Amino acid sequence: MADRSVWWRIVAAVASGLLVAGLFPPFRAGVLVWVALVPLLLALWSLDGKRAAWKGFALGWLAGVVSCLVQFRWLAVVSTLGVVVLPLYLGLFWGIFGAFAAGIGHPWRNGAGNGTSVRAEVMGSLGVAFRTGAVWAGLEWLRSWLFTGFGWNPLGVAFHETPLVAQAADLLGVAGLSLLPVFFQAVLVQTGRRVRQGAREGRMRTRLDFVVAAGVVAIVAAYGAIRLATERAGDSIRLRALLVQLNIPQEAARPLWDALDIHMAYEEETGKALEALKAAAGKEPWPDWVMWPETALTGRILRTGDGAWGTWQENINTVAQVRKAGPFHLIYGVNELEAEATPDGQLAMKENGRAWNSLAVMSPEDKLQTYRKHHLVIFGETIPFVDRIPLLQRIYEQQAGVKYGGSFSPGESFDPLAIPTLKGAEIGAVPTICFEDSVPRLVRRFVRPGPQVIVNVTNDGWFKESAAAAQHFANARFRAIELRRPMLRCANTGVSAALDSTGSTAHPDSGKPQVLTDARGSHFTRGSLLVELDVPKQPSFSLYAWMGDWGVIALGIGAWIAAWRSQRARKLGDAV
Repeated sequence: MADRSVWWRIVAAVASGLLVAGLFPPFRAGVLVWVALVPLLLALWSLDGKRAAWKGFALGWLAGVVSCLVQFRWLAVVSTLGVVVLPLYLGLFWGIFGAFAAGIGHPWRNGAGNGTSVRAEVMGSLGVAFRTGAVWAGLEWLRSWLFTGFGWNPLGVAFHETPLVAQAADLLGVAGLSLLPVFFQAVLVQTGRRVRQGAREGRMRTRLDFVVAAGVVAIVAAYGAIRLATERAGDSIRLRALLVQLNIPQEAARPLWDALDIHMAYEEETGKALEALKAAAGKEPWPDWVMWPETALTGRILRTGDGAWGTWQENINTVAQVRKAGPFHLIYGVNELEAEATPDGQLAMKENGRAWNSLAVMSPEDKLQTYRKHHLVIFGETIPFVDRIPLLQRIYEQQAGVKYGGSFSPGESFDPLAIPTLKGAEIGAVPTICFEDSVPRLVRRFVRPGPQVIVNVTNDGWFKESAAAAQHFANARFRAIELRRPMLRCANTGVSAALDSTGSTAHPDSGKPQVLTDARGSHFTRGSLLVELDVPKQPSFSLYAWMGDWGVIALGIGAWIAAWRSQRARKLGDAV
């Protein structure tokens, strides 16, 4: 009997891991978010005894490892070691959740659900469910922060195609949104057990806690409906941008095209798109901005401390060629090197100078602004302690198949970039590079009053035609919702798109999706897309933009304290 109980718990943990993995691209099973954790909760809450918390940790860790192995299997494209090590690490957070749920958060060990009155049963059930959800959300925040963090695919991202629920991300962020389905499922499991017990006893047991939980979900959906109806109201600035995507194949960080082909392709694709726009309108309908993706140009930018700059000749030629088409601002990714002036007035790389992965904005008058990436990818853009531990460099080169070229330095500025439209309206660009648009605490630091657009340039070509780019996009769209700022994304292999402040890709007039895809609907394509956004002059209020992650942190810590106090009170009551 004991062996049978062990095996069904293991099966339940694996089932929850697989169900959670199915919530994210390339799968489209987001509706399962309301039941995905039910098997795991059943297994955790069936445990008892002094070692229940340790057993809960093991079950949670198993579920997390299985889920993350499926979710992040695209890492195998660049690192067979990473696709194993990362799930083993991320599973620890699931394990801590399992220890909590089977230990001090257990609903039938601390007396919750066994009250002497209907009110006590209902309040106990709701309290346990809320604490369970808050701990889950707090752990999602923790994994997004600890050791620089890996915050991809919190449970709330399952709502990336459910706009009614997704709008609530502007309250406590997408990690806070995860609290809702965990809360609902925790109530569902407790109600189900109570109803089953009632059936055995031949009497009706209350289901009021389930009614309350369903009511909370309905309130969140109603909030979303109100947000969707009101978010587009108010004065706005129409912004037109041309997104250019080449779909350049690569091996790890190494493009498989040579530099000349890359530059010629950007010139050709951009020029073709601008000529088509001109022909269609019968005049010169320049976009306000033209965007190219991360590290689009192969030449470097040299930049001194006083702002003087220069660049490689191939960059000058390409920018000059596309600049002939009109007075738009050009936004593109490029590597930037620390430089100094030489005695003859030229610029040269500074000895032992820093290098940055940068986003550059070039005005029609060739005035340059750059943003330097803050959140560097470990073992992609930086290797901590590599100077002291040479083995780390050898591991990188063996896994990536390319020579380690040194680390980038993190940027320091948190100021938005001021980029005008052709009509002279100034818009603040919230700059992000690569997966920075999946790091809400970073993007939030650029929020200012007035019209703003989140601008992302990225290159997910590292992971070829895997689910990485689609997952990246699903996570990124929540920054638009959390901060109530529209977003422009330009990628090498996709997803290149425009998002309004509700996370929708719909064109403000036609409603047509503004996502660059081919005839088959694939974003792995070469092409360009003219997008339009209505940028609010006064963005609406967002609790998350004001408070950040402190709400989730407070709820998570409070849930642990409340569960501990509840268990302590129960033990004291038993002693009496």
